[in-house]
Amino acid sequence: MRKAIVGILVVLSGPALAEPVVIAALGDSLTQGYGLPQEEGFVPQLESWLREQGADVQILNAGVSGDTTAGGLSRAAWTLTPDVDAMIVTLGGNDLLRGIDPAVSRANLDGILQAAAEADVEVLLVGMQAPGNYGPEYKAAFDAMYSELAEQYDTLYAPSFFEGMGGVGIDPAQVRGLMQADGIHPNAEGVVQIVQGLGPEVLNLISELPES
Repeated sequence: MRKAIVGILVVLSGPALAEPVVIAALGDSLTQGYGLPQEEGFVPQLESWLREQGADVQILNAGVSGDTTAGGLSRAAWTLTPDVDAMIVTLGGNDLLRGIDPAVSRANLDGILQAAAEADVEVLLVGMQAPGNYGPEYKAAFDAMYSELAEQYDTLYAPSFFEGMGGVGIDPAQVRGLMQADGIHPNAEGVVQIVQGLGPEVLNLISELPES
């Protein structure tokens, strides 16, 4: 009887009780899955893709439609709960729509990365590119802040959320069929391509974690 109990304890303390890697996806409507059924949004599709690659992972949807980098900073502390192992940060699109000073956006992203560093949470920072209509100085400052902050905090960096659809210099005409009617948010098939582009970066993020 005692041997049986010992055997049960060994089984219960083994790999069967291993916890999945928990990743918080901090972002705006692109992360939240605006305009799509829940199962077709970015987070569920990314989680499914990662599991197909063999990753034992849970993605938390911390995307809020309309959120700016300031909104993300205000949510960072309570998003980084003790069970969160890593974080994907995809913010800045709404800063662009509002013409917010890149120095302000940069300070907010800096605060988010600082919070992650203090929580000992690995980060994948996803970049974004400003349109040219704000002027060359605005565009240069905005575009550069992501890679520079990633280097400063030694985080992983992906140049664009839309890398799987062509990334920087994307031709809107070529991806019209992958977007919703507003031309801003991807449809379900667009999300498939986004996940195929970002998925390997998230696998790299997972590989950075201890005992992953």
